[in-house]
Amino acid sequence: MSQVWPLFTNIDVDYGENIHLYDRTGKKFIDFTSGIGVTNTGHCHPRIVNAIKVQSEKLLHGQTTILYNSMLDELSHSLQKVLPEKLNCFFFSNSGSEAVESAIKLVRHATGKPNIICFQGGYHGRSIGALSLTTAKSVYRSGYQPLMPGVFVSPHPYFKQYTEEDNEKRTRQCLEELKHLLNTQSSPSETAAMIIEPVLGEGGYISPSESFIKGIREICDKHDILLIFDEIQTGFGRTGKYFAFEHFGVIPDILVIAKGIASGLPLSGIVANKKLMDKWIPGSHGGTYGPNPLSMAAAIETLKVLEEEDLINNSMHMGNYLLAELQKLKNEYPEIVDVRGKGLMIGCEFVAENGDPGTFIAEKVRKSCLSKGLILLTCGPYNQVIRWIPPLTIEKSEIDKALTIFDSALKNSLERE
Repeated sequence: MSQVWPLFTNIDVDYGENIHLYDRTGKKFIDFTSGIGVTNTGHCHPRIVNAIKVQSEKLLHGQTTILYNSMLDELSHSLQKVLPEKLNCFFFSNSGSEAVESAIKLVRHATGKPNIICFQGGYHGRSIGALSLTTAKSVYRSGYQPLMPGVFVSPHPYFKQYTEEDNEKRTRQCLEELKHLLNTQSSPSETAAMIIEPVLGEGGYISPSESFIKGIREICDKHDILLIFDEIQTGFGRTGKYFAFEHFGVIPDILVIAKGIASGLPLSGIVANKKLMDKWIPGSHGGTYGPNPLSMAAAIETLKVLEEEDLINNSMHMGNYLLAELQKLKNEYPEIVDVRGKGLMIGCEFVAENGDPGTFIAEKVRKSCLSKGLILLTCGPYNQVIRWIPPLTIEKSEIDKALTIFDSALKNSLERE
C-alpha cells in the first residue's frame, strides 16, 4: 500500500454504511471518527447518495462566475433558516482551509487593516494563510516558516483541565492578556479581526467559558474589530446545537463552515452580513471548483436529513449519555484525568503517572480499540486526548458497544484485572 503520510490506521477501506466501515476482507469497524467530523449523517446516507446520483446525470461542473445555478440559492436559503438574521450572505469554496483564507481576505479588504489575532491551541487549516493562524501543534508549522505576517497569538483559558485552577480567574487573565496585546503589539487601528474556534478541535476538544467568548465579543465591539468563528468542525449539529456559537449567546461577524455541510463531499464557505460582504472588491477572490453541483446537491439533502431525522437533538441526547458513561470510566481509571465535551464532540484526556501528558497511554488505548474494531482518534498538543466524534445518527446500543470495547482496551492497556 503506498502512502504519503503516516496513517492512523492500516484499514484498506472498501465501503461504509452509517456508523460502520468495512475493509476489503469484510472486517467490520465501528467508526467514531466521522472522517474527522465530516460524515455527520453517517457513511453513505441513502438520501444523500441518491441526491448525488440524480445530480451526476445532470451536471458535474458549472463554474459559478460563468453559469448561474439555482441550487446555490436553495442552499443559501436553507442555511439562512438556521442562522441569525445578520448572517445573510454566503461565499462558498471547497475546503476548510480555503474558507479560512477567504475570511482572511475579506476582513483585510473590508477594514483596510492588516492584522489578525488568533488564540493559542486553535486549528484553522494548513494552507499558508490558515496555517499562520494555527497553533494546535508545532508539527503543522515546522519547516514552513516564515509564515504570513500580521498574525498575533493570544492565550486561551486552558492549561490543564484537571488541575484545581480557578477557571474564571484564568478566563479573566486571558482577557486581560488580550487587552494587553492590543496595547503592546497590534493596536486596534491595525487589527482587522480575531478568529477563534468556539470549541478547540485539534487543540484538545476544549470548550472555554461563556464569559471568555462574550469577553472577546465585547473587546471586538469596543475597538471595531471583526470576530470570526471557525466552526469547520463544530458546525452542523456536532455539539448538540446547529452551530457551537449558540452555546455562548454570541453571534460572530463571520462564520466559517465546512466538514459536516455536505456529508463527505468537498464544500465549505463563509457567512457574513451582506453589508460586510459588499466591501469585497468583485473579482478579487474566487475559485474554479467551489461550489460544484454535486457538493451542493449533497449539502441541500444533508440539511434536510439533519432536520427531518432530528439529528441535532440526537447529538445532544446521545452526547449527554456518552459523556456520563465516560465519566463513570474516569472514576474507575485515574489515568483518565478529564472527560469533557458538548454534544457528540467529546474529549477523554489521559495523564501519565508522573504527571506528564498521557500520550503513550492514549495511543496504546487507541490502538487496542482499533484491534477490537473501534476506530478512534487522538488530539491535543501531545496527542494525549482521545476524541469521540461518531456520526449524529448514533444510537444508544451502538454507544454501549463502543464503550464496552473502550473499557476492555483500558483494562488491557493499563493492565487491570
